[in-house]
Amino acid sequence: MTENEISTKIIGLAIEVHRILGPGLLENAYKECLFYKINKSGLFVEKEKALPLIFEEVKLDCGYRVDLLVEKKFVIEIKSVESLNEIHLAQTLTYLKLGKFKLGLLINFNEILLKNGIRRVVNNL
Repeated sequence: MTENEISTKIIGLAIEVHRILGPGLLENAYKECLFYKINKSGLFVEKEKALPLIFEEVKLDCGYRVDLLVEKKFVIEIKSVESLNEIHLAQTLTYLKLGKFKLGLLINFNEILLKNGIRRVVNNL
């Protein structure tokens, strides 16, 4: 499955979760529910996947963790904030770069209409 196909599937699942829960919950509630839906759909998903930082020859565990990593190649960063800003996009792009992943989604579940809270983030490797 390509990153674009995964993206399409994840957006559909996120919309299902949002339709049931609505906005206003903590980030962790959305993460757990989306993790469950992705797993149930048959895709391989890891939660709180650690990403080390490699500086020169040294591998550093700096505590970077991707909210959800799908099929070992697609990053999902989940937020529940008033609005997304540049630091959220930068964080997601950093995860893509550290893991050498091509594509990810930044999803803010604290929106009345979820499509307004979804951003595709691309790493131009």
